[in-house]
Amino acid sequence: MRDKIKILDIIIIFSAAAVTFCAVYYAYIKPRGQTQVLIQSQEGRWLFPVNARETVAVKGVIGDTIIKIDENRAWIESSPCDNKTCVASGFISRQGQWAACLPNNVLLMLFGAGEESGENHVDSAAW
Repeated sequence: MRDKIKILDIIIIFSAAAVTFCAVYYAYIKPRGQTQVLIQSQEGRWLFPVNARETVAVKGVIGDTIIKIDENRAWIESSPCDNKTCVASGFISRQGQWAACLPNNVLLMLFGAGEESGENHVDSAAW
């Protein structure tokens, strides 16, 4: 009986280690694909790779919002809104981060390839 307990202990330890490894792999290590920049307004949606060098003028409700993409990050450089909270929000550089000019109805978001329709997607009803 004593040998069975040792064998069961070893099986439980290895099973727990395997489950822990799988959880860490899927949460932190698994490649999520190319990070992309999503720009959305009432005029449409645009996708750019995060490593692009672009300056985009997005027509919104109250004027043009200027968005820059450079050095694997994106930011709202200027916007016609009064309080400029969107400009003050600064750079976004990780998947799932976003910035928005609510008065101008413009959204800027970073996501991994294949995540757009997943749970990390921000839809128009959220803002």
